[in-house]
Amino acid sequence: MLQLLYADSKGRMYDHPNLLAGGRTGNLYTEISEADAIPLPEGASLVMIPGGCPVGLDRQGKFTVCRDVRGVPAFAVGALLPQGYTRTLLPAYRRADQNPLPLFGYAATGFKNGDVYVAAVSTDKNLRWNPVHYSTPELGQLVKDTGEEYKHNRIIRQLGQCAMKYHCFTAQNIFYRRWEGGIPVSPSCNASCLGCISLQPAECCPSPQSRIDFKPSAGEILEIAAPHLAGAEDGIISFGQGCEGEPSLAADTVSEAIIEIRRQTGDGTINMNTNAGYTEGIKKVCLAGIDSLRVSTISAREATYNSYYSPRGYKWENVGSSIAIARAQGVYVSLNLLTFPGLTDLPEEAEAIIDFVQKYNVNMVQIRNLNIDPDYLAGKILLGEDNVLGISNFIEILKTEIPSLEVGNYTKPLVK
Repeated sequence: MLQLLYADSKGRMYDHPNLLAGGRTGNLYTEISEADAIPLPEGASLVMIPGGCPVGLDRQGKFTVCRDVRGVPAFAVGALLPQGYTRTLLPAYRRADQNPLPLFGYAATGFKNGDVYVAAVSTDKNLRWNPVHYSTPELGQLVKDTGEEYKHNRIIRQLGQCAMKYHCFTAQNIFYRRWEGGIPVSPSCNASCLGCISLQPAECCPSPQSRIDFKPSAGEILEIAAPHLAGAEDGIISFGQGCEGEPSLAADTVSEAIIEIRRQTGDGTINMNTNAGYTEGIKKVCLAGIDSLRVSTISAREATYNSYYSPRGYKWENVGSSIAIARAQGVYVSLNLLTFPGLTDLPEEAEAIIDFVQKYNVNMVQIRNLNIDPDYLAGKILLGEDNVLGISNFIEILKTEIPSLEVGNYTKPLVK
């Protein structure tokens, strides 16, 4: 079994001499065994849970709140996982502070024989998303040079901020001229997601980044996208970034840009990250020649979906209609499944996802750790307790029930 890992007020970490590590799934505390965890992977970060007192198991098997050790206050520790790893358990802690935690995907941790373990599973391998490739010493000069080359392009100015201030990987790839590059296109949205990272309601935590405040022209999009697709290794252009709203709301502009891009180059993959609620907009970009869609959802059950997304001007059924149109046009469709232990792995949730994927012939499910305060989410959506399948089991069920389905974490270039 793993020992409880905790921190003091200065962030120094220790293993507890008497308590075993605890985790959380939904609203239920659970133990963490070594079989449920992996050694902390390269690129992961250990962080203190603000105001969180760790919860561990005592020698009698009871969950105990650890407020201090030998008179020194103890703080809960969580891990932030790199891309390619899926969290299987949340950290176990208690907080008196009612203000929601920052939008991070905290994972449970433990300690044994000198090593830190995390409740997670490897779900995709793509070395291109290793942080070692990003925020390199030459990035600042690349941003400056590209900004001078496209001095009148507002998108480039936005991406420069995202690359340098927020360390966004897809923004940085535009300046490195490689792989998947993001192009924000829409300042508005048709949903009010609980965990939106660019625009938050007052009741939730501050947004970690700002949203674009302009509507790019087709010419601005073309000026960046065509050279990237033509010259970047395994080039991908993705609309629908963390610094914008719903890209399909800019469908007229995006469609115009796609048509002209394809007049100039047939290389690369044109992708859109979308909630797919605006069906007419999705139809336009599909007819224009988009290659792939990554459709975000937290569930295939309407009530759960609505509780998280609070859609405005569309219904859950529009998401299915949009996917059906895309697949009929030969567009590759992935579900960007916002995954949360104690919700995603509920039997009824798993069954609904399987039925939805089969009904609409979805090509891929991308597992995405949902970054949100568990207690805040529990106040909005009914979470499970002792009836969950487990995230690892959920993933295996997906693969078993739908052998043709690709399951992973990344948007990948399409072979044409």
